[in-house]
Amino acid sequence: MVNFGKKLMADQIPEWKGYYINYKLMKKKVKQYGQQVQQGEKDRRRVLKDFSKMLDDQIEKIVLFLLEQQGALASRIEKLGKERAILAEQPDISAIAELREAYREVGLDLIKLLKFVDLNATGIRKILKKFDKRFGYRFTDYYVTSRSNHPYSQLQQVFKHVGVGAVVGALSRNLADLQERQGSYLSIYDQPSTALKDPIIDMINSSVDKLTRSTNFLRFLGQHALIVGEESPSTAEEDEIEDKKYHFISLMLNLVNTFLYMVNTYIIVPTADDYSVSLGAASTVCGVVIGSMAVAQIFSSVYFSAWSNKSYFKPLIFSSIVLFLGNVCYAMAYDMKSLTVLIIGRLLCGMGSARAVNRRYISDCVPARIRMQASAGFVSASALGMACGPALAGLLQWKFKIYMVTFNQSTLPGWVMAVAWLLYLVWLWISFKEPNRATEVNGTQQNPASVQRADIEQLENGLAQPLLRDSGKQDEDDDEEVDDSEEGAHDSRKPATSIGSAYRLLTPSVKVQLLIYFMLKYAMEILLSESSVITNHYFNWNTSAVAIFLAILGLTVLPVNAVVGTYISNMFEDSFKITSTYSVVQYVISALVTFVSAEVLEGVNLSLLSSVMSSRLSRGTYNGGLLSTEAGTLARVVADCTITAAGYLGIGKLLNVTLLPSLVICAASIASTFLTYNSLF
Repeated sequence: MVNFGKKLMADQIPEWKGYYINYKLMKKKVKQYGQQVQQGEKDRRRVLKDFSKMLDDQIEKIVLFLLEQQGALASRIEKLGKERAILAEQPDISAIAELREAYREVGLDLIKLLKFVDLNATGIRKILKKFDKRFGYRFTDYYVTSRSNHPYSQLQQVFKHVGVGAVVGALSRNLADLQERQGSYLSIYDQPSTALKDPIIDMINSSVDKLTRSTNFLRFLGQHALIVGEESPSTAEEDEIEDKKYHFISLMLNLVNTFLYMVNTYIIVPTADDYSVSLGAASTVCGVVIGSMAVAQIFSSVYFSAWSNKSYFKPLIFSSIVLFLGNVCYAMAYDMKSLTVLIIGRLLCGMGSARAVNRRYISDCVPARIRMQASAGFVSASALGMACGPALAGLLQWKFKIYMVTFNQSTLPGWVMAVAWLLYLVWLWISFKEPNRATEVNGTQQNPASVQRADIEQLENGLAQPLLRDSGKQDEDDDEEVDDSEEGAHDSRKPATSIGSAYRLLTPSVKVQLLIYFMLKYAMEILLSESSVITNHYFNWNTSAVAIFLAILGLTVLPVNAVVGTYISNMFEDSFKITSTYSVVQYVISALVTFVSAEVLEGVNLSLLSSVMSSRLSRGTYNGGLLSTEAGTLARVVADCTITAAGYLGIGKLLNVTLLPSLVICAASIASTFLTYNSLF
């Protein structure tokens, strides 16, 4: 595996050599600046000014050449357009074929230009990160903001590839017009769905997609799932390998597993307090009943994540069986008059949490071209399950006995979910297809696709390296190789092998994002888990009313994410309404504001977390998805324990006692965000 400096030299187009970023020179300058600052020869302000000017000159060189090449391509397309107009009046099959080949040559040259932009954009990102690591200052934040927002921005030309879209459109339209269209006189603008599928255009679109950083709803939901996938250009060989691993029904089974688990989590919330009381416990023990599932999930997430290194089918089978048994125990606890059996049932349900497997399957076995849709499906399935759980509980209001088994609003959720998991187990056994792992070693794919992904990972800086390094032992030529090797060699590509090694990869900004995730999950769990107790104490709501209220809260998830992902992904607001008496309106409005605000923050938080987390946390057992799951699950455990502990002080004090920790954690999260704001990139 070569470092970026060597890759840049190897991938350069010889005749364009003088127009690429001088990465070697920039690296040497960063090293010199570091030594000069340490020795007191230059102050930091002077270094920032000199480095900014040098980088401006490099970008200007790149942009002027880029504009020149775009103009040359446009001139060639214009010239070919005149030839096409002549052929339209005097058709000649051989001349049309030659003209199409000429357009394809323009397309190939455009692909070369896109690769030129890609290499330079990568070089700019890397040298900025290298500068930040060396000096411990988020110069990147200042530089990108000041240059991108300027009316004469040259940086926009590099990162937004301005003008390329027009060239792609012209090529597509002209090639389509030359394509035999069976007598149709409509252009590609009249029939976008029948756009030309020329291989050249596909290659161009693939290159453009790699450069494009869109924030539409689908991408936002995918990031919300924190299913980390390395970006890499798609090749025919890679697509073929991924297609062999992909199985649509298996993907659907993973999404159904996600949906059923979320239903299983929230279906007991409206009735957990009544169930606890019927077994002789206090109503606030519902916190332990609900939270015991999350306690078990803390441990199950680790072994399921490790198990998914070897198989997906077996952990899903195990998950279904354990969840079936857990729900049977939960339902049987009523007739056995045993709170212990009730909690054991919920613990078993938590031990069957296969969300780590579901995430891993999407990350590893779904082709890159549809991975974002699958990730969005994961979030949607979770949101739908969250809404359907309480709604289903509201419908299960019957009471009857069959032999010695009681069926009522407390036990029916357990029986219904047991049947659901049994049916799912049968479907899973019949339809799931285990992906081919013949080309995988130690959980890491060795096919060309993963090799290429690893090559791109090599280009990324490690996020937890020292700010200033002693590199006096290497000369300048060695520095070209060694400096990059520490960010691209074997260690930087090796996944974390323990919780400790994963923790050491967490930068302060990542830790703050995980704290924020903990805070919002804590607040949401407090709100949801104590809702039945609070609403019964203050408003005398029955189970159906609580179920409807929770279902409405759950149904806000997707619309909120749609708004955030499309329009206001950087906005978060919260408010409190204080009145002299505690009313239904006050509770409902406050709950909606808290829940919706937490959902807004969760989406933005996980999107940011996926971008600042080390690429080493995208693979292996101890990956980013596992860490976020553990943080969220731990928050739920703490929240549910808080509810139970607060119950000993009396239900009248429950609301204030449980919300006070939320306020403290929220304040700590805000303070931490301010302290690490400049490191969020």
